Amino acid sequence: MNEPDGVERDYQTYKSLLELWSKENPIKTTKLQVLLAVNALLVSAVNVSGGLTAGKWYVYLAGAVFSFIGMFSIGRTSLFQDVWQIKLAELRARHRDDPRFSILETEDARRRARPMLRTFGAVSSRWYLLFSPLAFALAWLGILVVALAR
Repeated sequence: MNEPDGVERDYQTYKSLLELWSKENPIKTTKLQVLLAVNALLVSAVNVSGGLTAGKWYVYLAGAVFSFIGMFSIGRTSLFQDVWQIKLAELRARHRDDPRFSILETEDARRRARPMLRTFGAVSSRWYLLFSPLAFALAWLGILVVALAR
């Protein structure tokens, strides 16, 4: 195989990986929104039904289980997004002089972005995507322990 065919094959692979990588973002966002909505509904249900009582232990346990499952689900989606990004970086390294392989190279453009957006956008979504469900799960477990200890 001659070199141009190899580059074109790699570019097609790059485009496929880029599409896979980009499709994970709305999946992660949807999972986080569902996690937030379900936890908000559980908190509202507990509040409307008289607050924290030992008799609602199953609600607290369900909140913890759902949040742990949400954490693993978002984690799996994030894992595959990371895998796609690693494969994209490998192709980028192989073709450093071809600008088609540098679409994810955004450091220079991010430095030129407006300061407020740089500040609020500085936190990687992985931090809140993975730690929000963990925080919810631990909170529900804490509520369960406190409610049962009363």
